[in-house]
Amino acid sequence: MPKHFLMCRPDYFTVEYAINPWMHPEAGADRDVAVRQWEGLKAAYEELGHEVSLIDPIEGLPDMVFAANGALVVGGSVYGARFAYPQRGPEGPAYLRWFAERGYPVHGPLHVNEGEGDFLTLDEVILAGTGFRTDLTAHQEAQEWLGRPVVSLTLVDPRFYHLDTALFPLDGRNVAYYPEAFSEGSRKVLRAMFPDAVLASAEDAEVLGLNAVSDGRNVIINAEASNLQLELKRRGYEVIPVELSELRKAGGGPKCCTLEIRGEN
Repeated sequence: MPKHFLMCRPDYFTVEYAINPWMHPEAGADRDVAVRQWEGLKAAYEELGHEVSLIDPIEGLPDMVFAANGALVVGGSVYGARFAYPQRGPEGPAYLRWFAERGYPVHGPLHVNEGEGDFLTLDEVILAGTGFRTDLTAHQEAQEWLGRPVVSLTLVDPRFYHLDTALFPLDGRNVAYYPEAFSEGSRKVLRAMFPDAVLASAEDAEVLGLNAVSDGRNVIINAEASNLQLELKRRGYEVIPVELSELRKAGGGPKCCTLEIRGEN
């Protein structure tokens, strides 16, 4: 079924601070290239029949392009973001305001969380990351507001500071992930829950190959994640490679740029 995505054009994108291991302000970033690559991602969604809504970018918020971090939307209800770093703090209220103005029930969070960066939704459960950004107490807060069981997973590699850099849902019941990004206990949980999961190599994880978006049939993925693409094709998925190298300079890929709106208001 067609999905509904919220995106933010990277009109003010730059790498001017470092809040994750991917960011190197001295190297800079080319905003024009970032916009072209982002436009290619948006076009890929629209060519697949998905709806894309846009939130206006705000000057001074260069990471607002990473819309996934702005909220979590399940069943038409919105759990807002509260960012760990002050550089991104104003993004949370901006995204929550966008939803409130359109009539969605919204919950302003009490605890630090970074939206779909650390919350990934399946049919029956929400997988939630912790360890670098999102507080464990936010997992409980999200469960209470959204009424869906939340399974906590601990991230241990600072390169994979959000759950969506280390795992993505293939459909409502299965996932792809990079085992070494998780604590041993979380690996056991993932093995028990998803015995048929796609396991990514270090090489594919290191180009943010797991920061991908699947609609259950088509997988939009960073072009450099070649081995993961082959495995997905072997499993019967249609693979759509996209080039987001400029946005990766801030630690982002297709999923980071994409907030899914599940259920309408």
